[in-house]
Amino acid sequence: MCRWAAYTGAPLFLSDMVAEPKHSLVNQSLSAEECKTPVNADGFGLAWYAHRPEPGLFRDVYPAWSDPNLQSIASQVKSGMFLVHVRASTETATSRNNCHPFAVGRWSFMHNGQVGGFGAFRKKADMLITDALYEHRKGATDSETLFLLAAGAGLDSNPRKAMEHAVYHLEALSKRHGTTPHMRLSAAFSDGETLYAARYASDDKAPSLYYRWKENWQGWAIVSEPFDAEHDGWTEVAQGTFRSFGPDGVSTSRFVPRHFDDPTPREAGSLNDQKVA
Repeated sequence: MCRWAAYTGAPLFLSDMVAEPKHSLVNQSLSAEECKTPVNADGFGLAWYAHRPEPGLFRDVYPAWSDPNLQSIASQVKSGMFLVHVRASTETATSRNNCHPFAVGRWSFMHNGQVGGFGAFRKKADMLITDALYEHRKGATDSETLFLLAAGAGLDSNPRKAMEHAVYHLEALSKRHGTTPHMRLSAAFSDGETLYAARYASDDKAPSLYYRWKENWQGWAIVSEPFDAEHDGWTEVAQGTFRSFGPDGVSTSRFVPRHFDDPTPREAGSLNDQKVA
């Protein structure tokens, strides 16, 4: 499992959230409290939005607590929208291409969780990625495939619907060819304007997810686990929930993976015969 933190609001130095709090994401990379493995040492990454529509992206394979470049960048970069991730690998190698966040165009994405037995059906899953997006498939993780499937299903037009569609297909493949748990997901993604978060699992053990309004920052923090010592003021996101934080305010809706008809070509014998209402 992994740990991540995201922010949207008035411009903030990344270090104010990532490195300086008592239980910051850097500290969580060494001693997380709410995941199966307390150490998240298989790389880190950050995506931030500033002067261009596309996010800046910095990722590396070192533990977050030991990399002086992360500390230096976080203390200098100021942004009103950023995503930061520390990784604990489940099945795939420790490499830069497997570190989150992932980015395509103006979208960035990061994930904590797993798709059960993904290695056994990775080829089948990757075949569902559209030709136009397949060039962005750089690594080997289930998370990157999930992101590219959602991008191909229409993130630009309906982010929740696109992510539900992608989760549905990977969960169905896991039920056919993989192992339990078929799907566990705590994810954040953004187009630079709105920050989205989803929490879901095929069982009752969805990865932890919290949010709160930080008055002194004038912004929203969305995290795998609270970064302050007291953990006061945080709201836990319910399993099966999708939230958006953006210029039009904050909204909440149910997150229900399902197949949606769309023009994306599918392989022969795909999952279209498993539609749900």
